[in-house]
This record gives sequence, structure tokens and C-alpha cells, in this order.
Amino acid sequence: MASSSSARYAKHRRIGEDEEAEEAEEEAEEELERFDDFTIASSWERFISEIEAICRQWLADGPKILMQKGADCVTPFENLYMIKRELKHGKRVYSMEYYFMKSAKGKNSYWDDDTHSMQLSFGVDEFLMIAPLSASGVVLDDPESTKLLSSVAIALSSCGSNWPAFVPVHDPSRKAYIGIQNLGTVFTRRFEADRIGSQVPIRLMHLEGLHELFLSKFVLSSTDFPARVKVHFSMKLTYRTPEYDYDNETLDSEATESLTENEVASHPKKQWDDDCPWAEWYSAEDPVKGFELTAIWGERTFEETLEMAEVENASSFVADSWFLHPVVSQYMVDDSIGKFVGFASQLHLLVNAYESSAEAQFLEDFVADTSGQDNSKSTTVPPPSVIDRVMKDLFSDEAGNSNYMEAENKYTRAMRGAPADSLFGQFCLHALWFGNCNIRAIAVLWIDFVREIRWYWEESERLPRMKSSSTIDLSYCLIHQKLQMLAICIERKKSVSHEKGAGHKDETSNTKEMHAPYTQDAPLMTEDMHEERLHAAEAFGNAIGLSGQLERDILSSDMSAFKAANPDAVFEDFIRWHSPGDWVSEDKVDGNSGWPPKGKLSQRMSEHGNVWRKIWNDAPPLPVSEQKSLLDPVREGEKVLHYLETLRPQQLLEQMVCTAFKSSAGILNKTTYGGFKLMKTKMDQLYATMASTLKSLQGNSDISDLAGDLKRLCQVFEHIEKLLILAASVHRKLIDAPRLAQAVFADYFNYYLPKMGTTLESICYEKEFTTKEKVGMHERDAVSNLFPPPTANQSWRKVLSMGNLLNGHEPLQREIIFSVQERISNGHYSSPTPLCTDDEQIQTHRMYISGTSNDLWVALSVTSWD
Repeated sequence: MASSSSARYAKHRRIGEDEEAEEAEEEAEEELERFDDFTIASSWERFISEIEAICRQWLADGPKILMQKGADCVTPFENLYMIKRELKHGKRVYSMEYYFMKSAKGKNSYWDDDTHSMQLSFGVDEFLMIAPLSASGVVLDDPESTKLLSSVAIALSSCGSNWPAFVPVHDPSRKAYIGIQNLGTVFTRRFEADRIGSQVPIRLMHLEGLHELFLSKFVLSSTDFPARVKVHFSMKLTYRTPEYDYDNETLDSEATESLTENEVASHPKKQWDDDCPWAEWYSAEDPVKGFELTAIWGERTFEETLEMAEVENASSFVADSWFLHPVVSQYMVDDSIGKFVGFASQLHLLVNAYESSAEAQFLEDFVADTSGQDNSKSTTVPPPSVIDRVMKDLFSDEAGNSNYMEAENKYTRAMRGAPADSLFGQFCLHALWFGNCNIRAIAVLWIDFVREIRWYWEESERLPRMKSSSTIDLSYCLIHQKLQMLAICIERKKSVSHEKGAGHKDETSNTKEMHAPYTQDAPLMTEDMHEERLHAAEAFGNAIGLSGQLERDILSSDMSAFKAANPDAVFEDFIRWHSPGDWVSEDKVDGNSGWPPKGKLSQRMSEHGNVWRKIWNDAPPLPVSEQKSLLDPVREGEKVLHYLETLRPQQLLEQMVCTAFKSSAGILNKTTYGGFKLMKTKMDQLYATMASTLKSLQGNSDISDLAGDLKRLCQVFEHIEKLLILAASVHRKLIDAPRLAQAVFADYFNYYLPKMGTTLESICYEKEFTTKEKVGMHERDAVSNLFPPPTANQSWRKVLSMGNLLNGHEPLQREIIFSVQERISNGHYSSPTPLCTDDEQIQTHRMYISGTSNDLWVALSVTSWD
């Protein structure tokens, strides 16, 4: 490489000298004639002049103005910008690009992530790149590359710029470059780079051989090596954790000794999320495919090649810095709808079914024969065997009584869905994964679901997944309330006798002669039954506190119980006990009153024809144990079944959407993710957004107006679901380094945040996630555990070719910078002109090496005194 480059450089000088002579003649002519005459200039001279004019303009503008003029930021680098122009020379069109930085890069900062490959390879900050405007963008022969480089060098020299310029040469696979930089009038720096894209010689796989390669660039033979050459050395090693194959996990030898071959083959495969809350419904792809660990050795000085062997055999724990970067799955980056399969994707299908629910008045209409219609995938229904399996799971004996352990907050109550572990909550979750959750599949599943419920009613069997309770919680959806009512009716229907009192409570005293009776509990009512009572009250008035027959029955029952407990009681006694506000007392203030108490009824109770007195007169004296129950379990149970069997599709889907969103979020919220603050905040925001959106579903709502809001909610749900899965994966992989785990998640969270819009369109966000988090000294042991020593039967690496092993793993990539510095006053680099002080040093040789056992990239820069 050195001999070929010397020939090119010699040719470059000759071309440059010829051009300088021609340029001198042109300048003399211009002084005489006082005008530019390009009619006699060659095309190459005009090409150089055009390059010079462009470079002068870029120099005059400077970075700030160039950015204002539309210079592009070079992704993924935040500090690097590029502006380009096209030039034509002969039949070829060239692209000239100027790369510059928004702010100056600090010293020894080339190992950071904001460094372009050309900056790292050649140790430059800003640079020019010129290449043919073609598919490959490379020059195919040496004469053309030399001519291009000479043109740029002459142009830059004319405008007084010291920008380094580069030209790609050879074929695209090698990505080789040559370059030049004018350092004032005394020094010139030349660059060249090449790649070995096949098997790398063994000598160059180790630091000793690479050190000798660097030394060979400024000595003629190994015998000319100085006894001690101070070589500055810096190294960056990148390790990649082995990807753990959960799908093909095998049993250890001890575990398989007692198993037959068939038993081993049928052993269930383990997934990374087997113990995560969502694993009952789906298995998520692990979003963290692994980690890349970067170990950096800061600049050090070595004088002997043997010292390189010591560095190669040294532990990575002695490196100055460690940085960790998660390798994130592509599905986390691609936000196209339908690419991610989880609760969010199924909720989106459920919203589509909700949109279709208004197409028919009855669910049976969706199940009707569709042989003459479009029998596309959107209307397919799983076979009966799948339906039977779902029903068995929903109504199995193992389901038992629901304990409602779902965490409740101010938002979940507002959603009005059923609890996730209740019978209807489980129905909604199963429906999400039943077929492709289309309206026809849901209708088939619901009809079978209600048929099973009727069987439990007719056989007086306890409903699975329903909490034993004597009350109905009106904060849940109406279907869940109806199932609560049915569960209570089944229990009461089964009861032969009720444990009730003998007729009165033991609440007598010396000053009180009346007994407080046992009374029947108020009859259970669901939300719609309460609404019916309110409508009745509005229609018939409520002058005496009674709005319908139910209230009359309740009052009559209480009066009968009171009469049975107090045979000598009168109407006034009952009022004093049941409605103290309707009794005007005339007893003394000191409380010394006799019996009966002195006073009178209120005006409304004293009116002629008072309904309360009429009911009192008609009520027989009967204790609770002998009264007819206010709740007729058979009648109310049949009402519940009638409601379930005639439920309109839209009413069903509205309650399913609310319950499915609430239940899905509740399941995800049980995930253990280390309490990451950013994740917890996002989950709280998700609940608030769901409560606000789902509130519109309660009551009569327009489907067309709500569908868009619900689909945007699905998109928000998907973003947070993906982040939650990522948080869980990061937490369990870095469980022994909690600070590092939270920092790694925060880095990705901040990268992902711009994608978390509410639009239905996929956001084009091409920036790569490259952030690395610094590993503390106390966290290195936890990080090293991510690299378990390879076992003998692992086939991913049979032969180790490089050193610098970490728990037996060689680096994925090794990058090295060798350099030699010399005082300008010494030897060849001494200058006869007082350009600088004698103590100033100049980097005479620099070599950047990057590679593995199968690929090696070498970039050399040499400073010479002209």
C-alpha cells in the first residue's frame, strides 16, 4: 500500500507543478489584459476554477450561514452537517460534499458516538469529499482519482483553505480512499485507506502484528526499527452478548437422564416472558435482542512491541471506561399498524367490530348463513372445537370464585368495564383472541356464552368467576351487574330457608317500650332498574315518597314486621321509628318524658287520605320469616337471561370495548419493571386517556364519531404496551444493576418519545438509536454476567482468533489508533521559518485500524515537510 501511494503522490506533485506553471502564465496574462479569458483555458482548468469558486463561497459563509442556507444534518450525528454541489467535467458529473461541525470537537473525543467514520479514520474534523455522481459513488481507476485529488488540492491552496480532501477509489466493497491536506506552506498531510475484506492474516489479528504494521510505515525494514519508539495507543473494543435462544432451549444432561426420548422431545419450550402477566394471552418477542458493551482504553504510550501482548491478554475490567447499549428489536422501531401483535392490535380489531355492530339489530343476524356473501377472512369463525375449548376455559371448575384483585383507581371506576377476572371480563379477553375478533366471531361466541349461562341457571349451579356477594356494584358495566344479579338469584333459589330473626331485635330498654324488628333487605337492582324507578317517579310524582309498587311493597313489609314485633303499636309509633322526620316532638328538653311520647305527626302524614296510613291499616302483622321475599329470584333471574339473550350488538360491543381496554391495561399494569419513573408516568397517562375516551361510550353514542377516537386510543395503547415490554426486559436482564437499568430505559424512552403521537398514520422517524450508557465501576460485575462463558456444545463460536476476551467472548469489533508525534525542531520536521515554537509537536504518523478476524480496515495519515 505504501509503494503504490508513493507513486500516486509523485504523480500528484508533477501534475501540481505543471498546473502551477500554467496558472502563473494565466495570471501574468490577466495582469496585462485586465480581464479573464476562459476561451483558451482547458476544461480541467475551468473545472478547478469552479471548485475554487464553490470553496471560496463556503469559506466566506462559515458554518452558521451554511446551516441557514439548508445544510443537512448528517444522521445520526447531531454535530455534523453537510452541504453539496454538483460539478461537470467532460462527460462526467461529480458531487462535492463539504462536511463541517456545528461546534468544535474536544481533544481525544474520537471514541464518542458523534464521530463520523472519516473523522475517526483520519483524525480530522471537517473535510471535503468528491466523487462521481453514480450508483457506486467511487472512482474506478487511479488516473481519475489522482486528477480529482489534484484538482481539489489546487483549488483549496488557491483559496487558502486547509480542509482535508478525500476521493474514493477502487470498488465499493473495499471503500478505499486517498486524500490530501495542505498545512500552511511547509507541511502536507496525505491520507490513504484500504480494506481487507476476506480472511485476515493471523499476524494482523493480534496487537503485536498491528503494532509492527504501524511501525513499518516510517521505517524501511524491521532491522531499522528504533530501539524504543514512543507510540501513542488508544483502543476501543465492542462486545456483543450472545443471543439466548429461548425457543430452542435444551434440558441439561442431568435433567434428561431420567426422561425418555419422546418426553424430551415433547418438553415445553421456554419463552423469555413465561412469567409475565401477558403470557396467558400471547408471547411477545423479546424487544432487547442483546447488549453491546464498549470498553475504551484511553491514550497510553508504549515503546516496545511486546507490550502489545500484555494489553491483548489483559482483562477488560482494566479498561478506563465501559459503555452499554441495548440492541433493540426492529418491531420497536417500526410503528406501522399491524406489525406488533399484542393487546393493542386485538383492541384495534375489536374497535373495527364495534364499527360493524350497527349493521344489524340482533346478534343472530351476524351468525346467519353467509354462503352467498363475501366470506372473506374478516368474517371467518373458528371451528366448534375452538369454541368448546373457550367455553371450557371460561366455565371450568378451576376458575372458582373471583376475588377481584384488580387494582382500582379513580380512572378505572370511570371506565365502567367489568373486572378482568370476572366472568364477563374473561369473556372479553377471550374474544380479543378468538379468531380475528370480527363481529361475526363475537356474535357466535356470545350466543354460546349465554347458552352456557342459562344451563347454570336451570341447574341452579353457582356461576364461575363471580364473587359471592349480596350487593350489586353499580360502578361496573351493566352486563356485569346483570351477572351479579343472576349469581345472587341462583343462590337464593337454591336456599330452602333463610336464617332470619325471631321477629324483633334485642334493642329494648327501660325507657323504650317499642321493639325494632328485623326487616327485609332492600331488593337488589341493577342500573337500568334504578333508571326505571326514576322514570316512574317523574311520571307519577313523589308527593308522599312513593314512586311505584316496589316502594309500596317495601313499606308494607316493614310495617308488617313492626306490627309483629309490637302487637300494641299504632301508626304514630311506626312513624317515630321509620321516619323520625315526620314526628314533631313535644317532650321536655331535659329528656324526662313519659310514655307514650308527646308529639304529633307532620303535616304530610296528617293529611286526609295519606297513603302511608292506608298501607298501615292493610298490612298484616307478619315477621320477616313468614313474609314473601321482596326479591323473586326466579322472576329476576329470567329477566337477566332475557336481557342477555336479546342484547343489541351495539350495546354488547360498547361494554366489551370498555371492559377489554380496562382489563388489558390492568394485566399490563401488573408487570414488574423495576418501578421506572418514566414508565409509571406513562401508565398513569394511559389510564387517564382511556377514562376520557371511554366515557363517551356510556349511553347512546354515535359510532362514527367515536371510532376515530378509539383507534387513536389503540395507537397510544400500542406505544405504551411496547415500552412496558421493553422496560420488563431491561429490568430482568439488569436486575443487579438497577441504576443502569433505569438509565438505559430512559435513554430509549427519550429516543422513542417523538414517535408517540396520536395520529393513525405511521410516523417516519429514521434516526437510529445509538445512545450508550456509562457503566459504573460497581456495575461491571453485573454487566459481565450478560456474557456467560460459552459451553462446549455451543456452535456460535468454535475457534477464537483474537485476544481481549471477556468471559471467553472475543470482541465483535476492535478499533485502535496508533500515532507518533515529533517536535518540529527535530530532524526532518525542522522548519527554517519561525512558524511555531520549537517545543510544539506535530503528529507525523497516525493509523486507525478497525476489524475482526474476517475484516480489516486500515487508514493512514502521514505528515511530510515539503
